[in-house]
Amino acid sequence: MKNFTNTVLFFLMGCLLSFAQQDGIGIFSYHNDIGNPKLEGSVKYNISEQTYEIEGSGYNIWFERDEFQYAYSKSVKNFIITANFKFLGEGKDPHRKTGIMLRKSTSESAAHFTAALHGDGLTSMQWRSKEGEEMKDPENESKALKSNYEILQVEKRDSLLIMRGAHFGEPLQEIGSKVLAELSGEVLVGIFISSHDETAVEKAKIWNLRIDYPVAENYNPYESGWIGCRMETMNVQTGERKVIYKKSDRFEAPNWMPNGDKLLFNMDGLLHTIPVEGGEIEAFNTGFAKDLNNDHGISFDGKLLAISNHKDDENGSGSAVYVLPISGGEPQLITPQTPSYWHGWSPNNKDVVYVATRENNPTYDIYKKSIDGGEEIALTNTGDGEHVDGCEYSPDGKYIYYNGSSSGTMQIWRMKPDGSEKEQITFDENNDWFPHISPDGKWIVYISFPATIPVNDHPSFKRVELKLMPAEGGAPKTIAYLYGGQGTINVPSWSPDSKFIALVSNSGE
Repeated sequence: MKNFTNTVLFFLMGCLLSFAQQDGIGIFSYHNDIGNPKLEGSVKYNISEQTYEIEGSGYNIWFERDEFQYAYSKSVKNFIITANFKFLGEGKDPHRKTGIMLRKSTSESAAHFTAALHGDGLTSMQWRSKEGEEMKDPENESKALKSNYEILQVEKRDSLLIMRGAHFGEPLQEIGSKVLAELSGEVLVGIFISSHDETAVEKAKIWNLRIDYPVAENYNPYESGWIGCRMETMNVQTGERKVIYKKSDRFEAPNWMPNGDKLLFNMDGLLHTIPVEGGEIEAFNTGFAKDLNNDHGISFDGKLLAISNHKDDENGSGSAVYVLPISGGEPQLITPQTPSYWHGWSPNNKDVVYVATRENNPTYDIYKKSIDGGEEIALTNTGDGEHVDGCEYSPDGKYIYYNGSSSGTMQIWRMKPDGSEKEQITFDENNDWFPHISPDGKWIVYISFPATIPVNDHPSFKRVELKLMPAEGGAPKTIAYLYGGQGTINVPSWSPDSKFIALVSNSGE
């Protein structure tokens, strides 16, 4: 009986820790009812799943006053808030609503800007310009859509507020924007629910909730210092993401270790490991190599690790490719000439592919070389102004996938291992980088930069998307909407079972 009682107590304690309700909850500092609805609302945060359940009542969010449940924090900065929303249960009123709200205060009649998902499938942008004014009818200004977007995003640029929405698998679409002077300074930002029926309590689930703080357009992390990085894992089929590590500094480019229980990533010029669920970080032994960049990866048989480390000698100064045992140790130099940036292993575990410039070829091209020695082989011959990167073998060895700009924008390509039969496989207006092939050979994940980014550049701290497509070609779908770029998925980052990837996002703080 004693053992049974202890088991029950431990189970209950675990539940309380996993699904906790408190004054500060998840990423938010506060939660409470606004406008004194008749039925009390609440917010629960599932720590292990990193999801929110919000429930609340209230007559509406409309006219000159509002009633709803609100989880929020205060912000004096510009930001981007993004989350997935889903109503739980059939609901009593089709006009129930949940979503993202920016609000001047907790007053029931405060100025606010709202991105709302309604129970009847309406996705709308709504606002109250000043305290006590009646809300605007969004349909009068063409700001409402019968779209049922389950992914909502609001960006604040001082007084300019922008709403975006998407179905999972599709790019974010701009629904509308509004200039609200009342919301130019400090605001409350958070998630909400209102039942549109004083006698009912409605419930919604929210996940993948992120608040990012954009940097200035001229921000250069290499000059100003890196801020705000998160290590995340993601289910590529559902898009569900979990943050396992955060730091107000730079780290990048996670690999999934062969046994599936740890990630390998670079930070402070060294490699480190972390459990995939988060936990203690451990330094990885790379011997004398202590000036690593973010290009590193593990051989197909899981026995060797390739790294890119800065060196200075008679052959040049810059990044060079080295190989060492997966258990750690002293690296073996593979590319005496610099700069050389590793990107892929061949399935025979003998050849590596990398991008490099050479004295007689100042443009970045893809090269192949055996780790046992011999001459390097150029696989591409780019022209002036072109760029190639992200070269990686398919698991069956039939192709090398890479990103290249010979068509005018950066797109995903593939070629035979000898450099022949180059074939473009993505065709869009964005700039697509770093294709990574799943271990089962079925899928490609890559990062997509907006067309406003220079074609041959892949900076950090940008609004980017991760996309998934069949390895043999086909329509890609968007699986992540994030603030990131350089260092997000520069290297192979699939889990051994081809179900997850690891990535780094930028939070801006």
